[in-house]
Amino acid sequence: MDLHGELPSAVDADGLLGLAEGHHDRTVRPAGTREAAGHLVKVYALEAPGRTVTEAGTDAALELAGAHLALGRLRGSLGLSVLIVHSGGDGDYVLVHTWIEGHMSDLAVFTGPAGRPEELRPGRSGLAPCVWEAAVLAHEREAFSRHVLGGTGALPDRLAAWSADTAEGPVH
Repeated sequence: MDLHGELPSAVDADGLLGLAEGHHDRTVRPAGTREAAGHLVKVYALEAPGRTVTEAGTDAALELAGAHLALGRLRGSLGLSVLIVHSGGDGDYVLVHTWIEGHMSDLAVFTGPAGRPEELRPGRSGLAPCVWEAAVLAHEREAFSRHVLGGTGALPDRLAAWSADTAEGPVH
C-alpha cells in the first residue's frame, strides 16, 4: 500500500491532524506503593497542564481501587496493581491495572467530572487508556517483566525492585 497517495476512507485526516496540533506533554509522578484490598498498588499521578492530582483525589482513587480489587481473586489477580490517577484536560480518570494469571492483565477505567472524585463511575465498554496513560502502563509492563518475572532472588526483593522502578517527568 502506498501511503503517499490517497488515504483509505476510514482515515480521518482532519481528526488526526487536529489531535497532533493539540498534543502536548503531561506530567507523571509516582505517589508511592500502597496497599488496597490486600494488593500492592503502585500509584501514579498524571496531570494535564493546569491540573493537579490532590491527596484527596488520590485517597478517593485508592478507595475506588480497593472496592474493585476486593474481587481480584475471582478475576485471577496475582496481587500486584498499578493505579493511575489522571487529572485530564476534560475530566478525571482512574485506571486500575492488575496483573492476573496467565501473563495477562485486567484493566478498569473510571471517569468523572474534573475535581469531583465522588462522581467517578466505570467508563463505557471498550474504553482504553489514552496516549499518556498508555505510556505509564508501557513502563509498568517493562518494570513487571524485568523485576518480577525476570528478576532473581527472593520474591520480597523482586517486589521491592518493582515498586522502586517508576515513571516520572514529562510524558509525550
